This record gives sequence, structure tokens and C-alpha cells, in this order.
Amino acid sequence: MMRLTPVVKNLLIINVVFFLIQNLFTGLHFTEMVSLWKFGSVNFAPYQFFTYMFAHGGLMHILFNMLGLVFLGPLLEQFWGPKRFMIFYLVTGIGAGILYNGIEYVQLSNIKNQVEEYVINPDPESFNALIVENIESANPEIYNFIELYAQNPDSEQLEERSKAYARKLYNEKHNYGSMLGASGAIYGILMAFGLLFPNTELMLLFPPIPIKAKYLVLILGAIALYSGLNRESGDVTAHFAHLGGMIFAFIMIQFWKNDRNRFY
Repeated sequence: MMRLTPVVKNLLIINVVFFLIQNLFTGLHFTEMVSLWKFGSVNFAPYQFFTYMFAHGGLMHILFNMLGLVFLGPLLEQFWGPKRFMIFYLVTGIGAGILYNGIEYVQLSNIKNQVEEYVINPDPESFNALIVENIESANPEIYNFIELYAQNPDSEQLEERSKAYARKLYNEKHNYGSMLGASGAIYGILMAFGLLFPNTELMLLFPPIPIKAKYLVLILGAIALYSGLNRESGDVTAHFAHLGGMIFAFIMIQFWKNDRNRFY
């Protein structure tokens, strides 16, 4: 690990301060305020694209992100200078949030269209398909209702209840769940390191084996893409935010490379 450079040190301090406030002053609802909520959510505010990257969901979350920052950040800050490194960190972090929220918005729009179509043409089979496709972990109540509705397809009362369930599904998806953490910016740092120092060997923590930076970037990028497209029940990781940090990092580095007078 290199000596901490000024920007890396300040970012580390800010992240730790945020984490302490989150855990010592829970009554302030600080985490809810600074996390990034979905577009249109009652909790969403534009400033969250900036603040979310300094908050974390637990000790291991902040630990691994800060390890990535202090191990790789100083070399990039020395290579670019403090100002450029700070710009890079913020742009990749904000970009990660924008991509993540954009994809969430598209997915929510699809769910909204499905719900609206169901409300117009309700039937037990369509209701079952709607629930199975969009609920990651339903409780027994909803499955009991699906069975009851299937047995009584002409019941107007059950039909109205199914519409209420469908609307509730969208509202919960719309207003529930937020993103937080520096992972998008850290993945941006990893992408930059892999592009600028591709043959530098990095030592993994688990398993403790060396790997060239360019291969690590390819592996992590592939994992983020696959996991985002094939998200499993209970997976709360913002994979598309990781991918977003890498994408914005790639774009910025290509732009700076094309302007060599200011890049070096």
C-alpha cells in the first residue's frame, strides 16, 4: 500500500465520518436522507447522486470499499494530480448512480405497463404471471390468494383484490429500496488502473493469488454484467452501479487520452 495522498485521505475521512453518523445517530434518519432512491420515489432527491457514495450499509461494506480506495487510489492521484483524481472519483461515482437509477427506471416503467395492462384485462393466469415475474420473495398470503383466485375466476371481489395487489406491487417497487456505497467509484478506480497499468499484478484477498490488473478488470466487469442481468432473489448488490462506474471511467480515460496536452 502506498502512502496516503491528500484526496484519498480526505475521501477516507469523509466515508468514515458518514459511517459513524449513520451508526451513532440513527434517530436522525441520516442513511435514508443520503442514500440514492429511485426516480419518482417520495424519498428521492437530486443531491443523493452525490451523497450516496459516502454512505455504507455495514462494516464489511465500507471496509472493502476503503481498502480498494487506499490501495489503488494513491497511485492514480500521483499519476493525475489531486484535482483530476477528485474529478474522476466524483464523475464515476455519480455516473454509476445515474446508470443504476436509469436502469431501475426502465424496469419500473415495464412493471407499471404490466400492472396497467392487468388492471384493464384481469384474470387469474395473468395475475399469477405478474406476481411470479416481479416478486422476488412473496409471502404465503399472496400464494394462497393466487390459488383461491384460480379456483374462483369469476369472482368480482377476488378480481378487485387482485387489482389492489397489482397496484401495491408497483408502489412497493417504486418506493422501496435505495442504493448506497462507494462501490461505483471504486470500480471506476479499478477500471482506470487496469487501463493505465494493465500488466501490474495485484494480490487478491480471496483467494490470495496475484492477477494482472487487466484480467481483474475483465473478470469483475463480466461478473457485474452477468449478475445484473441475472439477479437472484435476495441479492441486494447494485451490480449495474459497479458496471456504471467502470463505463464512466473508460469514457473519461479515453477522452483524456485524446487530449494529451492536458492529460499529462
